[in-house]
Amino acid sequence: MIKKLAVYLREFSRDAWLAPMFILLEVGCEMIQPLIMAKMIDEGINGTAGLPFILRCGAALILLACCSLFFGVRSSRHCATATQGFGRNLRGALFRKIQTFSFNDIDRFSSASLITRLTNDVNTMQMTLGMALRMMVRTPIQLVAAFVICLSMNARLTIVLAVALPTMVAVVTVIMRKSRQLFVTFQERIDGLNDTVQENLVAIRVVKAFVRAEYEKEKFRKANDKLRDAGISVAEHMIAVFPVMMIVLQLSTIAVYWFGSGFIAEGTMLTGELSSYIGYISQVLMSVFMVSNSLRMATRAVACGNRILEVLETEPDITDGDAAELPAQKGSIEFRNVSFKYRSGTGDDVLHDVSFTVEPGQFVAIMGGTGTGKSSLVNLIPRFYDVTEGQILVDGMDVRDYPVKALRSRIGMVLQNNVLFSGTIRENLLWGKPDATEEEMIEAARDAQAEEFILRQPDGYDTFLEQGGVNVSGGQKQRLCIARAMLRHPSILILDDSTSAVDTVTEAAIRESFHKNLKDTSVIIIAQRISSVESADKIIILDDDHIVAEGTHEELLESSPIYQEIYQSQKEGVISNG
Repeated sequence: MIKKLAVYLREFSRDAWLAPMFILLEVGCEMIQPLIMAKMIDEGINGTAGLPFILRCGAALILLACCSLFFGVRSSRHCATATQGFGRNLRGALFRKIQTFSFNDIDRFSSASLITRLTNDVNTMQMTLGMALRMMVRTPIQLVAAFVICLSMNARLTIVLAVALPTMVAVVTVIMRKSRQLFVTFQERIDGLNDTVQENLVAIRVVKAFVRAEYEKEKFRKANDKLRDAGISVAEHMIAVFPVMMIVLQLSTIAVYWFGSGFIAEGTMLTGELSSYIGYISQVLMSVFMVSNSLRMATRAVACGNRILEVLETEPDITDGDAAELPAQKGSIEFRNVSFKYRSGTGDDVLHDVSFTVEPGQFVAIMGGTGTGKSSLVNLIPRFYDVTEGQILVDGMDVRDYPVKALRSRIGMVLQNNVLFSGTIRENLLWGKPDATEEEMIEAARDAQAEEFILRQPDGYDTFLEQGGVNVSGGQKQRLCIARAMLRHPSILILDDSTSAVDTVTEAAIRESFHKNLKDTSVIIIAQRISSVESADKIIILDDDHIVAEGTHEELLESSPIYQEIYQSQKEGVISNG
């Protein structure tokens, strides 16, 4: 895992090397100070060297402290540069990878989990890297250096460390092993909480409309409690580290004082040496304590790193085709015995043995009841999902042979959920064609019957839209999305129930603009209103995962019971309303 993630640190390898180098110098300054303090006590205070010697020792201590501070600041700066750069690169790689995912891949991970991995998991890896560059370098050096000095000062007293160190290492090892799976569970609980929050905020209007705030609060409480319980489980396992470490440290200090006082009495050790020895042994044991904290963080980082690599190493199930030459853009579509099922669904076919053609420039409508696979069908054309069986051909070539970008550049699509992004109306429209001229943009808005309400906005095309377009109505949002798609002048235009929020007069004007300004574009529209489809060149009726009827408005009125039923129900509704 470390080798795989290290590539995202390569750009900042200089800082990653300089940080521990300055730490090494910082530790060196700290290691010398107790020795000078011992000499100041033994020779200056208890000895005959006097005040000048004490002042020289004091000046040396001050100089070492200043050097230590300087080296510490430099190491912190290089460490911050390396860790922040690593986090930036890793987040960028994750985000770019997610952009290659198909809808199936996103469904498998869930958007909430992907957000957690992109934020919380990456932050954990950043903090762990910072700790590795500082604590995981500092503590082993400090531990070894302090231990060697203790051994050189009094080998017999070092027996205390020989007992204390294995005890601390054994405790840390046992706790780390038990905590590994707990950290995995903890990250999964964060996923669950994020999923609950995201779902609630996206659907907040529905929640309020149905007065379901209490239900959502209870759902959040359960997810929050699960996260709390997972955190408590981790804490319960980790909480033993600190008390055990402190007990060992205190007992070791007492033992050193006990045996050290005897050595002083017999004249084999000086008071200053014992004082500095206590300082060094404290550094040894505190180094082990800091290593345990670093290992605790590393244990969590392993869980986060594996989750990140799971995303980075996922091969998208939709990849570019290898066609060397692409056909001319005409807008023809052919479904050949297409079947489709969702991987995460029930396992049943959503579409089964579907075959039909759309000729260039045709206006084709798709109708059917809820859950008959209408949206799934049109999502297969730009390869948001791939067919389970059969073929879909665009301009005579299987869509799986196209480079994905080239295929989707031929298609303009207005999804069932009309999505607008935070930014101006102009910026949202130019999503359809970033290099469009002002005249092209205005023409698309006019054709989508959006120009009138845009010009009524305080800043016209430069009016700012909040995230999701919450400051415009549903019908206005639909017209902006249609304008965005029309601006591309695609060879294929797909509208997934995209005029349901506009009145019939406006919808008729939008259809007229298709015939007038996109006459060479093949248009596929999913609709529920007969008035939306009666002028179509072909109407396809879906029912129970397959096509049950196909023809013009007049032909279906004569031959299709389902179409007749829809027509009669809407005709009666119009009469009763009249």
